[in-house]
Amino acid sequence: MFISIMKPSKDQKLDLPVKNRRLPVFCLKFLFALQTIFKFEYQKIEFMETIENEMNPLQSLKLISDVILRTKDQLRSYSTLYLIWGWVIALASMSFFALHAFTSSSLFFLPFPVLVLTGIVLTFRYYRSERETSETYLASYLKKLWFVLGICFVLTVFISLSQKMQPFTYTLLIGGIGTLVSGLNLNFKPLIAGGILFFIFALTSILIPEQYRSLLHGIAVITGYLIPGYLLKYTKV
Repeated sequence: MFISIMKPSKDQKLDLPVKNRRLPVFCLKFLFALQTIFKFEYQKIEFMETIENEMNPLQSLKLISDVILRTKDQLRSYSTLYLIWGWVIALASMSFFALHAFTSSSLFFLPFPVLVLTGIVLTFRYYRSERETSETYLASYLKKLWFVLGICFVLTVFISLSQKMQPFTYTLLIGGIGTLVSGLNLNFKPLIAGGILFFIFALTSILIPEQYRSLLHGIAVITGYLIPGYLLKYTKV
């Protein structure tokens, strides 16, 4: 069975509504994140099938548990950096709300660029002083996942502001993806709950006035990211 695809003639023009031209930007970033997640899950399934063919069930379970425990230990060494970024976003959101709601200053947006630049400087200083150590595949994957989502976060803010839109609903979705995927792969329930909270807050943000979305954003980061992050750092396994 052949499917014919008709190409538009030279005289025909493909006119898309302006709104539809803007939608693929965020959709492409969201699909890219999902593709990365599904690719890792597929590789993990292949790895587990290989393990099952070569080891008995008890040995396979022990190996997988050891990898998860090692990854948790390695993430604890990076926890300071992750928690710094959590506080950067939370404080920027709260400051944005306070300046916007209780002052007449036109520079209410200033906390975000100032604190984000501070976070970038601290990140570079951290990686310059970090000693190279071996890490599990899972730890490497989670680092790369958050790096890609961090880029998506910055691009989402830039694109939203250029279109005179508040970015908080979309950045909550991005945070929810990273937190939930991390929790599922580490089998750490507080992070799983945190990721679900991010999605709930994202839905809630479209039901409240715009002036309160930055406050909701800060609360979401504290409850959905910082609290599970501290639990991961200090929980003994």
